[in-house]
Amino acid sequence: MPARKYDVVLSEEQRKQVEIVARSSKRSERERKRAKILLLTDINREDGGLLDADICEEVKVCAVTVEQVRRRFAQKGLEAALYRREQANRKARKLDGRAEAFLIATTCSAPPDGQKRWTLSLLQKGLIEAGYTEGVSHETVRQTLKKMNLSPG
Repeated sequence: MPARKYDVVLSEEQRKQVEIVARSSKRSERERKRAKILLLTDINREDGGLLDADICEEVKVCAVTVEQVRRRFAQKGLEAALYRREQANRKARKLDGRAEAFLIATTCSAPPDGQKRWTLSLLQKGLIEAGYTEGVSHETVRQTLKKMNLSPG
């Protein structure tokens, strides 16, 4: 096995934080495993850090995972090694809670005169006319209604 490229050296404060994450039942399985990997690879332990193969067996992960956690800790710090990174290109929601409530109330009400039922385009126009949004597509209206288990009509 080649020599380790990145060493994990945890301070006492970091060690305590990682131990809390490793034992927490409120954390995801992925975060707990990453915390265990950091604890086992820490060279400040009494017996030094374990070998990657031993860590793989104990934590039930592959060798690549162990290496990636060590690399992330060395390059980006503790937070990056333990937790997921935020999504970079996440789009802002078109409809907030108030607009969704209005949409649901409108959908559950009687359709306008001359209409048999609500259509997606009627609901879309209603949202824009009520001033909840500058513009919204009928697909956004459909997805919102689907999320709420509703259908126009």
